[in-house]
Amino acid sequence: MDGIEVMRKRMKTTEGSEGDGGVEANGEEAGMGTGSPEMEANIQRIMEKIEGFTNRVSELLEAGKALFRDLTTDFEDRLIAIHREQIDKWQEEIKQLRMIDASNEVTRARLQNAQLHILQSVHED
Repeated sequence: MDGIEVMRKRMKTTEGSEGDGGVEANGEEAGMGTGSPEMEANIQRIMEKIEGFTNRVSELLEAGKALFRDLTTDFEDRLIAIHREQIDKWQEEIKQLRMIDASNEVTRARLQNAQLHILQSVHED
């Protein structure tokens, strides 16, 4: 996992940095010699806790990334669907407007013919 390696690198940077309060495990051990078995067992438990915590954080990071990828995909799909629905709606409106316009043209032509017919009958009388 890349996340575990990143976390380990961050931990090593923190542990090994000078002047920031980080623990220099190798320097302390060399200066003090080996500790009692009880102390070594306590240190080992702490190191196991660190490793377990690092693994959990890494897993959470990976899960978060996967969640965001899924959310991004869902968001894109929904946004595309909304766009498609709106375009379909507007295309239907355009179709309706064209049908109304065609109907209006037919009605206008009939009215003109009726007016022409009325004017011809008035002139004939």
